[in-house]
Amino acid sequence: DYKTFGLITGATMAPCWESVPQGPPDPILGLVDAFKKDSDMNKVSLSVGAYRDDAGQPYVLPSVLKAEQNVLNASMNKEYAGIGGLDDFASLARKFALGEKSVALEQQRVATVQTLSGTGACRVIGEFYARFLGKGSAIYLPEPTWGNHVAIFRDAGLEVRRYRYWDPNSLGLDLEGMLADISAAPSGSAVLLHACAHNPTGVDPSEEQWRTISAALKVKANDVAIFFDSAYQGFASGDAERDAFALRLFESEGHSFALAQSFAKNFGLYGERVGALSMVCETDEEARRVLSQLKIIIRPMYSNPPVHGARIVAAVLSNPELEAEWRADCKGMADRILKMRAVLRDELGKAGSSKDWSHVTNQIGMFCFSGMTKPQVERLRDEFHIYLTGDGRISMAGITTANVSYVAKAIATVTS
Repeated sequence: DYKTFGLITGATMAPCWESVPQGPPDPILGLVDAFKKDSDMNKVSLSVGAYRDDAGQPYVLPSVLKAEQNVLNASMNKEYAGIGGLDDFASLARKFALGEKSVALEQQRVATVQTLSGTGACRVIGEFYARFLGKGSAIYLPEPTWGNHVAIFRDAGLEVRRYRYWDPNSLGLDLEGMLADISAAPSGSAVLLHACAHNPTGVDPSEEQWRTISAALKVKANDVAIFFDSAYQGFASGDAERDAFALRLFESEGHSFALAQSFAKNFGLYGERVGALSMVCETDEEARRVLSQLKIIIRPMYSNPPVHGARIVAAVLSNPELEAEWRADCKGMADRILKMRAVLRDELGKAGSSKDWSHVTNQIGMFCFSGMTKPQVERLRDEFHIYLTGDGRISMAGITTANVSYVAKAIATVTS
């Protein structure tokens, strides 16, 4: 009976979706909606991972505006990019990450495709691992990690496992647990590392700790695929070269690895979806083979990436004057975040909190992993109209000169 298959609307038959359940709301976007509906004059949003200036407004980098105007003035066409994206963008993106002195770049051992920001890069490498490590292969993610990582790799057909990272006692890195879990990863697994400004904790390994991690993974070089996710180069410390330390260390020590890059945070190009996926290979011939397979994955997925944002990034990175301006703009964003960390810590003391808040300034990047419990976070929302994720992650971009005292007093109250 056709009625069991679909519904009749005039002459149109459509499938019946009565069995499709209502999906849960996205936890962060749900907070955004709740914040918008809140009419309290003192409300503060500390949930969304997007930069805001000290007036709490979205910020477009002046250097990026200049680069965009240059792109518009060039009157370029709107033809499709190739499957791998814009070649000049891909070349500049990998050099931005790996540096002028990269041996892998010199030897043409790096395969790069333009992607739909960092999310797209993660999904493409997930599909690559599912094909060439095998469906159901394990990928080890730090505990905790960016919430979307789990869904991306699960939906790509990988088994998501976790390695220890955050130490709730020290509010810092659990290096010993991390090394133990990575060392125990079975052959044919993948390991994801945050290149800098770990999301959500803001806790990064020191340079010496990165060397220790590199050595541990070197032992498993033929057994484990390494994947770096880099979303904050330049934004974390204000110095793009410093933020690339782990990437360049691993390349110099002979690792093969994959790298996702996002240009959302550091260039302020959130809505342009600009990213890249690079794979550092053993030989140039291997890189060519890998590149061919990445394109095969991309073609039925989204065919080719958008061009406008990639042209803007390329216009910045190919122009020494504009690049210098961008570096200053990016440092300005990073410096405001660092300043707000220091002021928040100071205001917590003034508010009478006896807790040790040193982790606020020890952490780096857009987020502060506060150590607050879910009930404390709920009190912040219900009593003080301050919105942050249930794990206690604070988006430092939402802290401003105008609200930092209010936020500190509220945090001191709920954590007393």
